[in-house]
Amino acid sequence: MSWAQASDGIRIHYDTLGLRSAAPVLMIQGLGADKHLWDLQRFYFSTRYRVIAHDNRGAGKSDKPFGAYNLEQMADDAIAVLDAENIETAHIVGASMGGAISQYLTIKYPDRVRSLSLVCTACRNHDWRRDLLRSWAEKATTEGMSAMTAEAARWVMGPRSLRRLWPAVSWLGPIATARASHGFNGQVQALLDVEEGMTELLSTISVPTSVIVGNQDILTPRGDSEELVDRIPTAELIVLSGAAHGLMIEHATTFNRVLGDFLGRAEKAWKAKSTPVVERPKLRSVRAAS
Repeated sequence: MSWAQASDGIRIHYDTLGLRSAAPVLMIQGLGADKHLWDLQRFYFSTRYRVIAHDNRGAGKSDKPFGAYNLEQMADDAIAVLDAENIETAHIVGASMGGAISQYLTIKYPDRVRSLSLVCTACRNHDWRRDLLRSWAEKATTEGMSAMTAEAARWVMGPRSLRRLWPAVSWLGPIATARASHGFNGQVQALLDVEEGMTELLSTISVPTSVIVGNQDILTPRGDSEELVDRIPTAELIVLSGAAHGLMIEHATTFNRVLGDFLGRAEKAWKAKSTPVVERPKLRSVRAAS
């Protein structure tokens, strides 16, 4: 069990898989999730990369201080994990809220990033999504994390995948109940407090960037990913047909293939110390297979 210490003393739990000599990949999960939601990627990529995944503050085994968090603070937590492993640069992969954290990390610490992968995420909050997040926080407080998880599952999984994976989702209920609602609510507040001005800084990102979204994602729809590609000069858009917000779980095989292709190209570019020129617009549509 490994721990990093944030600048404010908070302990951040993380795990590392793969050879220490391999290229490092840091995976950052989304709202309320811990590192285990990356398990289908961590074990797959550990044969080629040094994969690091941590629990954001407020989730998993990391500390869960009371009060609101902020995304810049959580980006600093991720850097503390890299520092704890003596890693100078890494490929950064962020999903959902983890994608928002990854944007902050790349803007604030550009010299620490080899490439950036933004999965099912956005750079701004629509009013309807703010209302949804507030309702989740209220449900977590009044009815418990199990009820909130059941509600959120319908936004995360596509209808067919939800039916197929519901036994696993419902099995998470007792685990969700044990999670601290105040940590979840602190993460929600971090998302609600995102500064809109940060979107203007996305144009400063110069590392190879992949933006991956499912065409059935209703929580962070394709339009959010298209905006990211418009704002990041080096970004390419990859759309997984038939996938929803939980694409790294419900369509892990396709997702791993797509992400693996990008990481391979990005690592070659980093070793060559050159950033590939991306023809705009660049779009790949991939049919998802379970």
